[in-house]
Amino acid sequence: MEKAKISASQLFILMVLFELGSALLVPLAIRAKQDAWLGILLGMLGSFILFLVYHKLYTYYPNLLPTEYMQKILGKVLGTVLAFVYILYFMYDASRVLRDFGEMLLTFAYPDTPLFIANALLMLVIIYTIRKGIEVIARSGELLFIFMYILAIAGFILIISSGLIDFKNLQPVLEEGLLPSVKVALSETLYFPFTEAIVFTMILPYLNDSKKAKVTMLCATGLSGINLVITMLINISVLGVNLTARSQFPLLSTVASIQVADFLERLDVFFMLAMVIGIFFKVTILFYAATIGTANLFKITSPSMLAYPLGIVILFLSVTIASNFQEHLHEGLYIAKFILHIPLFTIIPPILLFVAFIKNRKKYRRKHIY
Repeated sequence: MEKAKISASQLFILMVLFELGSALLVPLAIRAKQDAWLGILLGMLGSFILFLVYHKLYTYYPNLLPTEYMQKILGKVLGTVLAFVYILYFMYDASRVLRDFGEMLLTFAYPDTPLFIANALLMLVIIYTIRKGIEVIARSGELLFIFMYILAIAGFILIISSGLIDFKNLQPVLEEGLLPSVKVALSETLYFPFTEAIVFTMILPYLNDSKKAKVTMLCATGLSGINLVITMLINISVLGVNLTARSQFPLLSTVASIQVADFLERLDVFFMLAMVIGIFFKVTILFYAATIGTANLFKITSPSMLAYPLGIVILFLSVTIASNFQEHLHEGLYIAKFILHIPLFTIIPPILLFVAFIKNRKKYRRKHIY
């Protein structure tokens, strides 16, 4: 484990950037139609329960990485296998987000550039950042977080100034009742993007004040959830439900429609910077978790040595993961949900917590007996 510390505010910023990440790009929860915002909100509230589970595990083993305490909870063999599965998942998820970046860049800015080249350019920057460690990642987050929110506020003002918003597109509210929003929350938004932040259990041991972990995690998730709700409300009110659902990247389509006084227009390329920032930090955090987890599991003293080989694996996986963007989306929203998200986010952590609770209660009893 790297000898470094980050503050609660830095953890907060990294979590917000991570959860916004690629979620800003896609038509999130659009299966709930004009109630997509409610599906996001319900998914966020549901994730709070799972974050409490992750945090409780952290309180039992505050100085250990999950790859270490899984072995303590389940035993050496089973714990090692499970830890390795989570490392593979972090690499897989990093490759998926990197693919999102490449597809966005090719669609809006560089249509003739090979996907591999676009992904490789970002991966080179990420590998360099990973080698510098978590403190550099956190400080970079503080700087770019401000820039990203300046862009967001400017975009919001320009959209309102353009007169693009039509609140009729958000009506009728709850046309088919609450059930569609609940279904979307339980099948989509609970896992993407909110409980994907299980990766931060690999970062929590670096926190300089463990008492602030729970509040920081919940507040960061709350802020990113509200931001995503506002984003989907704007997308639907500008584009309408049908166009939002058909668009690969509805937020950039919304920004592209900005036109103020026949002067400010075609700002989608400019606002791609905000998307790139979010994706950069999401891939970086997933990649960093995979790197330190691998180093810890296989007793490698210098995690930075793994940056190049693991980075190359993630890069090639991002290109070969799907033959086209539609297949890529289908795999992420439907196939990965059942095979990876449900067991890794919602089933295994509560089981780990239950076993850890039993083991720690036995230790507590033994101390008081003797």
